[in-house]
Amino acid sequence: MSDSYVIETNNLTKRYGENIVAVDGLNMRVRHGEVYGFLGPNGAGKTTTLRMLVGLIRPTSGQVKVLNEEPGAPEGLARIGAMIEAPAFYPFLSGRDNLRVLAKYAGVPETRIAPALKEVELSARSGDTFGTYSMGMKQRLGVAAALLKDPELLILDEPTNGLDPAGMAEMRDFIRNLGQGRRTVILSSHLMTEVEQICDRVGVIRNGSLVAEGTVDELRGRDRLRVKATPQAEARDLIMGLPGIERVEALNGHLHITADLDEAAAINRALVYGGITVSEIRVEQSTLEEVFLELTKGQEIRA
Repeated sequence: MSDSYVIETNNLTKRYGENIVAVDGLNMRVRHGEVYGFLGPNGAGKTTTLRMLVGLIRPTSGQVKVLNEEPGAPEGLARIGAMIEAPAFYPFLSGRDNLRVLAKYAGVPETRIAPALKEVELSARSGDTFGTYSMGMKQRLGVAAALLKDPELLILDEPTNGLDPAGMAEMRDFIRNLGQGRRTVILSSHLMTEVEQICDRVGVIRNGSLVAEGTVDELRGRDRLRVKATPQAEARDLIMGLPGIERVEALNGHLHITADLDEAAAINRALVYGGITVSEIRVEQSTLEEVFLELTKGQEIRA
């Protein structure tokens, strides 16, 4: 285990009984100062992993270090803020008073409450009772609670759950700003758009195991060329014979070509000179959603 990572797990495993494996030999690395997207379908083991990271549940086997401390160690928890699953507050207390309760319990000075409310843009409504808050405001108060300790590591589990499109956009902008500077953010989600726009690196979990890890661009892979030409079979044969072409695949009426993008003009010219009609040629890249669906194909439904 290395102190160069904020989070490092080695074969982290959580079993329930003999038949249920919620997390299975998980190896993940989160670096200082990054926004790390933790992706997986429902039931893949995301929340179980996060609960182990903060010491809420014990792993069955494996190793894990968070801020170079054991999960749940007071020295580590003092530097971690977390919102795991839906935030729960007293409905008849104001947002500010709910944070006062939490600050007292965590040993945090009340002077941290105002900055936390300001950071989530909830100062103006902090005197209203929690029960009157919209879903987006409740989520923001949950993040404010996670920020009370001014943490080095912020763990957010599905922070856009239940939000309308406008609320999701606001939360994305907010998290992007949180991840700038010294703070490290781990964001658990199954929504590709927010991850694609926010995260520096991404880990994808399937059936409790990490199946991919890297930047969004690394996961999406190389750009390709997409060509629609008639007749397609002749166009494919002609393109395959050109220099610099690595692969040509016919799919859904188009030819998908793996080659240097600079070859687009040469491909177009060769097709036209060969008497083939070209109606479309453009650069395409796999979306993160396409990559995610391919990586998580066959995900089991778990309890």
